[in-house]
Amino acid sequence: MYRTHVAPSPGALLAIAAPLAIGACGGATGSTSLPAARQHPTSRQAALRAAVAPARASEVVIGHSVRGRAILAHVVGSPAAERRILIVGCVHGNERAGEAVTRRLGSVTPPARTALWLVDEFNPDGCRADTRQNARGVDLNRNSPWHWQPLEQPGGTFYSGPGALSEPESRAINRLVRRLRPAVSVWYHEHASLVDDSSGGSLAIERRYARLVGLPLRSYGVFPGSITGWQDAAYPHDTGFMVELPAGSLPASSVARHVAAVLALSWGVARVAPTAPRRTRDGGRSAAGIVRSAVRCEHRAQEAKDRCVVDSQRRPGRREEWANVREGVEIAASEERPHEARKFG
Repeated sequence: MYRTHVAPSPGALLAIAAPLAIGACGGATGSTSLPAARQHPTSRQAALRAAVAPARASEVVIGHSVRGRAILAHVVGSPAAERRILIVGCVHGNERAGEAVTRRLGSVTPPARTALWLVDEFNPDGCRADTRQNARGVDLNRNSPWHWQPLEQPGGTFYSGPGALSEPESRAINRLVRRLRPAVSVWYHEHASLVDDSSGGSLAIERRYARLVGLPLRSYGVFPGSITGWQDAAYPHDTGFMVELPAGSLPASSVARHVAAVLALSWGVARVAPTAPRRTRDGGRSAAGIVRSAVRCEHRAQEAKDRCVVDSQRRPGRREEWANVREGVEIAASEERPHEARKFG
């Protein structure tokens, strides 16, 4: 059974979120005044403004890193809300652009009966050291229980650790997901400039997010020990997906688009009854087959990221190319097909 809400359009949310995000990312302080023509809002405008009005977020310590740093979740809305959305700004410590989105979301007001759980830094030690891995050199996105395999040796880029959930950060986020059962989870990475549809969940939700932020929807590969792979396999009625942001800091306009997309999903997401499971990307493949696929994908992913770094150094303007995408993206009804079958891999 679906729960429905009267929701503002994504374009309207974007139009309001854009000027507010400038203060969050551009260093501006103080409030943003609205144009004179909007000083007397209609009831619809008032509802839209309420969606991005400042809200007080509570802070929850969900665990600690190897170095003892607190891993914090900021809860916007009631922690007891029946619908929960999880947004993680940084998984790999050298990929921190998503933190601008989670921090901006800390000042919005979610829909009724919905709470945003915002984790700026899932890997605080890596963020301080500017490393992909945690303080023990483990890639936390290869350390979850889903088809975990020993990948590489200590010091390797994708070293998966001595065992599944061997790292305190991995155990903390695993406990949080199992406790919350978020309807939608968004995990930010860099810098392949895409929304990943490879792990499972609702293709309609992933497609909608991609359209709203102006990024292509692509399969980025299936990796043993990935967080979204575990999440979508363990909870097939929910949707967790990865967003690969462009290289470099997000401009304010891009932050606004991602904030608007999260708000749009918060309004529009519906929980599917247990009798109607969503797609899964496991497909019955063996662990060995997943590992072989992962090795190929790891090499392609690293090569793609290396090319992105070189390209962004040669063409700095490319980092902001998505900021120029036309405002007010409309989602065509023909593209919302949750029943659509997709081939694994």
